[in-house]
Amino acid sequence: MQQARISIDPAFVVAPVNRRVFGSFVEHMGRCVYTGIYEPGHPTADDDGFRGDVLDLVRELGVTTVRYPGGNFVSGYKWEDGVGPREDRPTRLDPAWRTIETNAFGLNEFMEWAKKADVEPMMAMNLGTRGLQEAIDLLEYANHPQGTALSDLRIEHGAKEPHDIRLWCLGNEMDGPWQLGHKTAEEYGRLAAETARAMRQYDAGLELVACGSSSRTMPTFGAWEATVLEHTYDVVDYISAHAYYQLLDGDHASFLACSVDMDRFIDQVVATADHVGARLGSDKRIDISFDEWNVWYLRELMSGQGGLPKDWTVAPRTSEEAYTVLDAVVVGSLLITLLRHADRVTAASQAQLVNTISSIRTEPNGPAWRQSIFHPFARTARHARGTVLDLRLDAPTTTTPTYGEVPVLDAVATHDADEGRLAVFVVNRHPSEPVSFSTDLRAFGGGQIAEAVVIADDDLTAANTQADPDRVVPRPHPDASVTDGTLTAQLPPASWSMVVLEVPGA
Repeated sequence: MQQARISIDPAFVVAPVNRRVFGSFVEHMGRCVYTGIYEPGHPTADDDGFRGDVLDLVRELGVTTVRYPGGNFVSGYKWEDGVGPREDRPTRLDPAWRTIETNAFGLNEFMEWAKKADVEPMMAMNLGTRGLQEAIDLLEYANHPQGTALSDLRIEHGAKEPHDIRLWCLGNEMDGPWQLGHKTAEEYGRLAAETARAMRQYDAGLELVACGSSSRTMPTFGAWEATVLEHTYDVVDYISAHAYYQLLDGDHASFLACSVDMDRFIDQVVATADHVGARLGSDKRIDISFDEWNVWYLRELMSGQGGLPKDWTVAPRTSEEAYTVLDAVVVGSLLITLLRHADRVTAASQAQLVNTISSIRTEPNGPAWRQSIFHPFARTARHARGTVLDLRLDAPTTTTPTYGEVPVLDAVATHDADEGRLAVFVVNRHPSEPVSFSTDLRAFGGGQIAEAVVIADDDLTAANTQADPDRVVPRPHPDASVTDGTLTAQLPPASWSMVVLEVPGA
């Protein structure tokens, strides 16, 4: 059996764990909103039409922020359509996802839902078909207390208190040719800077996210970030990053190693941002909002298999992935990468929350259940506390067709000194061979296991379904143990593991 060792010391710290890294995403896409989080008449629905079973699962998932209302949807969205009496709201075509939007659920409903879910809102604005004036109108409507036309209109609509939204996205994926209002970097950079300055004249304390490239594979990548930040560096706090991964042609080895791509993506965006800061002579640091990431079978979407509808319909089933054991392991690995970069990735949103590329699935007038990817997210959100440690990994490598030689293990550790807890998250990337790993706990004064779980299965295609919602769950780790101050465990092939230890301190 291959052997690997992780060296951990509480003195070597990357950064505090930022709770915003455990964000999610609600877009008017497929059934994420309608029959997802919002279904009046459902047996569990409250007086506002919000599904109680979904709210319970969102709280269990540990989501901290939710990005809304898109996504591609936002670039053609008129926020005014979704406020006021429902009977007066217009029905529109949404060309982004080829659906009919009823606008029964809008800004004020989302903010009420976010309050009940105990999540911080991350609001995206339309800089595709709209611009500066519409953005500051939305800001005034949402955040000004009272006494102006738009703030009083919000009060008339039943939202007496200002929403006080602090985190805003300046558009979405504006370098994508698929995006309504697609722009060059110069065009978008200037518009984003103008909008950010105007918003800061209303409230200097807002946190603003400029659009980065839609993916690392875009021909605009790198140059786009540099140009946009040349315009916006002094007036934004974040540059966004988006990445989706999928199993292609049965290549399990590359899929299990795809966090290598996310690692490189983050490093390159950080390098670009810091280069622009140096050119501008600025001491300010731009962080990354990784506000779209997940496993997403885009090949199926683009080929029409469970993808975009041919006819205009309301809330069709779109990208309702049935996530597998393998997908859960990859999601766990991507979370490891986000935490490993805690010094620069200070916000993130897994896309999406319900039904569409989601951790939670529902049936109309029926049950809700946890997908396989729910579990590594929920466990990581619950136990990754305190600070992220700068560990050292000594591991053999495995060969992948896409990424070449990569370490067979992917790992991160967090230390909560106040609670005396050390959490180790580790993925065995090898698709067919187990790996033995060990960690010396002497720097922590020893330790004992409080919880140890693993996600692994002989059937990597196993998935949770309505009929069998607990087919894929974390199970007690069969052989994780601490002996003479050393943690050891045998990691099954293609597995995600978490070990939480009580440590006396250092």
